[in-house]
Amino acid sequence: MLIRTTHTPRWARALMLLIPPIWLGLIIGISFIEAPLKFTAPGITIPLGLGIGRRVFLAMNITEVLLGILLLIALISMWRDHRHQELPNFHKMQLYSFVALALLLIKTAVIRPLLAAHTDRVLAGTFEGGSTAHYYYIGVEAVLVIVLLLLMVAVVRGLLPPSPSSDDVSL
Repeated sequence: MLIRTTHTPRWARALMLLIPPIWLGLIIGISFIEAPLKFTAPGITIPLGLGIGRRVFLAMNITEVLLGILLLIALISMWRDHRHQELPNFHKMQLYSFVALALLLIKTAVIRPLLAAHTDRVLAGTFEGGSTAHYYYIGVEAVLVIVLLLLMVAVVRGLLPPSPSSDDVSL
């Protein structure tokens, strides 16, 4: 696979190519597959499912924060190069990266504490009904999936050379 020639370090380009699909796979696997299926397994009670969910989502959140930090480091490295030599699609990469990081911050600093408080009430037996925080979390995750897909497209278009046109190909 050819990559456009830039002064950006290979590790930064590699991180920009790898982090979005890894992050996307994490969200799909945990939030959209594991979490709903967990409560359908035989013998899983609400308290047991919530306990498992807390651990799984804590691990996921830590992983997402690490991925976000690596994405930011790669983006800063690419920005340094972009100041000297324009990188194709860099502004879109920058925009989608910052939106993804902002969504991660909202999930981590706002929504997860609300979910933890709700889970505490359920486990303590003072459950008062459904939690809108779950809907906020699902909404943020859905938007994050779209943003990560857009970021993947922007990165591929920015870092990989364009396909040769049919006029340039000789058989």
